[in-house]
Amino acid sequence: MQAAIVGASGYSGEALVRLLSLHPKIEELIVTSRSLAGTRLSVHMPAMRHIVGDLSFSESDPEALAARQDVELFFLALPHGVAHNYAQALFAAGKTIIDLSADFRLNSAQKYAQYYGQAHPAPDLLKSTPYVLPELAAAGWQTSQLIACPGCYPTSIQLPLVPLLQAGLIQTSGIVINSYSGVSGAGRKLAENFLYCERNESVQGYSMPAHRHLPEIEQELEKAAFADVIVQFNPHLAPINRGIATTIVAKAKHATIDTLYRCWERTYQDSPFVSLLPSGTFPNTQAVAGSNRADLAAVYDERTDHFVITSCTDNLVKGASGQAVQIMNLK
Repeated sequence: MQAAIVGASGYSGEALVRLLSLHPKIEELIVTSRSLAGTRLSVHMPAMRHIVGDLSFSESDPEALAARQDVELFFLALPHGVAHNYAQALFAAGKTIIDLSADFRLNSAQKYAQYYGQAHPAPDLLKSTPYVLPELAAAGWQTSQLIACPGCYPTSIQLPLVPLLQAGLIQTSGIVINSYSGVSGAGRKLAENFLYCERNESVQGYSMPAHRHLPEIEQELEKAAFADVIVQFNPHLAPINRGIATTIVAKAKHATIDTLYRCWERTYQDSPFVSLLPSGTFPNTQAVAGSNRADLAAVYDERTDHFVITSCTDNLVKGASGQAVQIMNLK
């Protein structure tokens, strides 16, 4: 098939270019960028000269892209508040869209307005858009035309927690989540806080207590628990290029560490991208960098009767572009 990446000049877009350029089922790749239209990818992504050849960025006009008869699949690697313009035009043209932005992740337009500071731009499409974390998504999503790809933090949190909430192995209250993200999670942009001298050798919390990913996290955990779930989510910026490291503390609910692992094993026995590490070992971001894998592990603290759960993913691959390609493969 032929596929297009809209917004290919960012970090997630670059990761999509790498994955799709090497994909055996993609015959032709179209890449768009408002700022770089007409220039060769190899100039801006020199590490991929050997795989992109003479490929150039094209214009990013929603209507023009929707009118293309030769492209059936579009990846939207765009910021929230921008992706909807393309999603609406492409949806109306009958195209298949995998959206990496946050525009269609929340079921509630009210929650979107609360956390993103603007009215939802296309509320009519929310009911038509399934939220797809491939290992956990409900059956039937493959027939959907527009698909919401989960965020990086939520992926690292849902993979360990959703099976445990579904099985009733942890309490739904008092869950504390500390996550650390590589700087690429903020996107390719110029800002003082992301300068090398500001971030190197420095770990800093931010956007607490109401990070924009919080409603997405709670929304999906509540679906799993069939109950209200309120979590304390504490995001941090770490001095690494890429990766998400998450530590979760959750009260055990008449469960042992063996019960927890058996639950994970049942859930992920056919999930090649989820690796369960032995209890007492701890995932690290270096081990998953560049991969679509999520590494999970847990220990039990008898003193507090809590599980301490750790997970690591690559924020640009399993947390974004790799997951989007995984969705494409399964669809």
